[in-house]
Amino acid sequence: MTEMSEETSTAEQGVEFQLKGDSKSKQKSKISPQDLVDALKSVQDDIGQITELTSEEELLVAEFFSSLQKFMEPLAPSIPVSTKILPKEMQTAVQAYLDATGQLALLYDDERMELKNLSEQEHRDLMIAVIEDVTPKFTQLTEAQKRKVENRIKLLSMVTKEMQKITKASLSSSGSQK
Repeated sequence: MTEMSEETSTAEQGVEFQLKGDSKSKQKSKISPQDLVDALKSVQDDIGQITELTSEEELLVAEFFSSLQKFMEPLAPSIPVSTKILPKEMQTAVQAYLDATGQLALLYDDERMELKNLSEQEHRDLMIAVIEDVTPKFTQLTEAQKRKVENRIKLLSMVTKEMQKITKASLSSSGSQK
């Protein structure tokens, strides 16, 4: 019975453990059972928040790639990505491109190509790095598209005016011949 009361006494006073990284590895600290329960409750709250945040992230990722596709389709099939932003295991890629659907195409010296679906959970850190790299390039895409349309309008305007002059002149001459 003495053993039992000693165990109960120890449980009430706290659990002993060694602190990692402590310069005195033999030094021990005590944590009360209530501290353990409180820590577990905190972990449970954190897990709940992580679940909610992950769901929100999933929705935002889907919305982002849907918007990216609508944005890029009229402008360009893909946009170059700097290979410098790639993680070490992908840094042997010589070229990288993000397509409108959120696929990262990696091209290697040996003519091998690898696709990474950036919407997948396992590629979220890579997705963020790619977004940070390509977002400033969106301005270049839109400016290039704007110049292209402006040049077409300029050409069409000039040609249309000349065609109207020709049509007006030919109608005038055919009307005076009658």
